Amino acid sequence: MPSGRINMKITTKINLITTAWLLCILLIINVVVFFSFMKTTVNMEEEVLFQKAHDIIQELHKKNATTLTEDTLKSYLVDHSFIRIVNPDSHVKSQVTNDNHLSDIEGKFSKKSESQLRKIREEQILIIRVPITSHNDVVGTLEMGERLTGLETRKDILLSILIACSAIAIILSLLGGRWLSNIIMRPISNMIRTMEDIEKSGVPKTITIHKQTKDELEKLATTFNRMIRRLQENSEKQKQFISDASHELKTPLTVIRSYANLIRRRGIQNEEITIEAIEAIHSEATRMQKMTEALLDLAASEKENILEVKSLDLISLCHSILQQFKDVYKREITLHYSQAPIVVKADELKIKQVIIILLDNAIKYSSDKIEVFLEKNAEYALIRVRDYGTGIPKEDVEHVFERFYRVDKARSRETGGTGLGLAIAKNIMKQHKGEIKIRSEEGKGTEVDLLLPVSYTNQ
Repeated sequence: MPSGRINMKITTKINLITTAWLLCILLIINVVVFFSFMKTTVNMEEEVLFQKAHDIIQELHKKNATTLTEDTLKSYLVDHSFIRIVNPDSHVKSQVTNDNHLSDIEGKFSKKSESQLRKIREEQILIIRVPITSHNDVVGTLEMGERLTGLETRKDILLSILIACSAIAIILSLLGGRWLSNIIMRPISNMIRTMEDIEKSGVPKTITIHKQTKDELEKLATTFNRMIRRLQENSEKQKQFISDASHELKTPLTVIRSYANLIRRRGIQNEEITIEAIEAIHSEATRMQKMTEALLDLAASEKENILEVKSLDLISLCHSILQQFKDVYKREITLHYSQAPIVVKADELKIKQVIIILLDNAIKYSSDKIEVFLEKNAEYALIRVRDYGTGIPKEDVEHVFERFYRVDKARSRETGGTGLGLAIAKNIMKQHKGEIKIRSEEGKGTEVDLLLPVSYTNQ
């Protein structure tokens, strides 16, 4: 059911908002210009009239009189003006004018200088009043008025100019706003089209950036492309993971099915074949169980779950783990450290899992002694596991953290490896904001370093 809301393109919104904003600015500027013009014009006329009034007052003082002859006052007249002297009782003592319409304005006595703007018959009349003093007493008021004949015309011209300029500015703003919004929206439109293509085809694709604008829009497009590439990488990893997991599970399933078919064909009368089949099925089922558990551990290690972080003494933890391995495998495992205790903030169970993974690999691929070193500095605590076994070829070292990757697949099957241990270890160290590094030389052994931040922060 339609919601009744009007769908408006963002380009239209940008255009309307910028135009409305410009219109508000123009309105404010026009008002300021108009009133500034009116104020300036009137002030200029006021200054002229006040100057003439002061000249008349000075002439009165020179003659020591309270009024002047009409001829003298007429000499100060301009077009459409009047000059009058008003007594304290507001009675006009003397007056001259060259505009009869101005004589209708009533005189007013004032003890201080003042100005007044009056409107008569659609025209502005400027009136000023200046007190006439004698022996420090105000004995009258000199009142002068002038019709501002050109003010209304100039005001109309100014209004016409302001309106015309505003109209032109709004038209240019609409055109410029459309052009600008198209430029701004181009990468966003490309992104929308790309998203629609991705939605239809189901295939992630990146946006083509034609120009390096070095602005937020380019950053938006670059971030989108980076996200798409990461999705592509994750998709490829997911496909590879499914393929590898299917391949790894296919072998034990094939073995189990083969021995099951053998028992079905031969029956259980042949005890030797039956026992062999049961042992093989049990062995492969156990390997599948271990692989499943490893897959679950890997999935758990990849989740951004909250760790149970607490203070952990690595020396005590390693003593406990090494004692268990010595009891089970009867192998020589030596622990080295130069300071005690070595305390970090970490999830004990997960760090224990990582150390067990490294020791398990060392035992599988080495028959010689195994050494564990513990160190600590201001930033990191170091756990180093060293064995003196077969080592890893140089070309394989960079791949050992990949899922299901095994250097020697045949030997891995003999030792029961799944190829997931180091991938799990790397994810756990990443959760702790730490690192795992591996150095190995074929035929001489392998060293794996775990770097744990001394102060863990869950950011």
